[in-house]
Amino acid sequence: MPNTALLRRVSALAVMIAMPGLALAQAPQKAPTPAANTPAAASPAAPAAAPSADAVVASVNGKPITQGDLAIAADDPALSLPGVDEAQKKSLLVDYMVDLRVGAQAAEAAKIGDSPEFKRKLAYFRDKLLLDDYLEQEAKRAVTPEAEHAIYDQTVKLMKPEEEVHARHILVDNEAEAKKIAARIKGGEDFAKVAAEASKDPGSKAEGGDLGWFTKERMVPDFANAAFAMKPGHVSDPIKTQFGWHVIKVEEKRTKPQPTFDELKEQIDQHLIRKAQQDMILKLRSEAKIDRADAPPAAQAAPEPKK
Repeated sequence: MPNTALLRRVSALAVMIAMPGLALAQAPQKAPTPAANTPAAASPAAPAAAPSADAVVASVNGKPITQGDLAIAADDPALSLPGVDEAQKKSLLVDYMVDLRVGAQAAEAAKIGDSPEFKRKLAYFRDKLLLDDYLEQEAKRAVTPEAEHAIYDQTVKLMKPEEEVHARHILVDNEAEAKKIAARIKGGEDFAKVAAEASKDPGSKAEGGDLGWFTKERMVPDFANAAFAMKPGHVSDPIKTQFGWHVIKVEEKRTKPQPTFDELKEQIDQHLIRKAQQDMILKLRSEAKIDRADAPPAAQAAPEPKK
């Protein structure tokens, strides 16, 4: 039969993961504010020191569960507890670790670990953990300020200047309607006001037709060609695309600014990590003697013709 207590606690943990709002349904009552002349008000307590990884939080049949064990469990993506306060999260993790140890001890008594299949699984997960930690160390070595800035400088040096346009548009269904709108705007009506009233584009209608800054390749060709050929402040005649008929107003033009280091930092770090880890694996492969049972047999040399 299944371990009912374990299933109940794991199920409760799963509910907390799926519905973190439940953890906050009954917030503890706020403690009364101490009077100004009390010791608590006059001398606030210093923050508690972080517990040692060896600090024992529970034990199962004499085998301790430490703060370090909880930290490892907390890093398990399957046990993520967003929205749960630290005290409740710790309690849930202790419950989980207790059930884990109870179950593991029972499995040991049943000699589950003696089976060849279990030993293969254990060897696999040991290798995986070793590799994961080794790759993590390599990642930490790879990401340095010097390496980051070298990649950034190389990247921006290779970026070609691109022209950007800041424009507004009004989208309608037919040419006749577009001509009327163009005439209204060229007659002095406010573009943004007309766009909010008449445009069929839900993405920009509420913003007065504002499309923000864009490069040429981001727009369909007919729209882009018209917008990039216009001068700032000008309003176009109706332009047809597959979406309908557009009236365009170009607000500004500029050369697209280069991204800052902070904007690219995350991508740079990921590049450095992937490259360092890949290079390390390739180096290890090149230095190892690898024999594969599925490798095709080496082609035999053709016999030399008789003279």
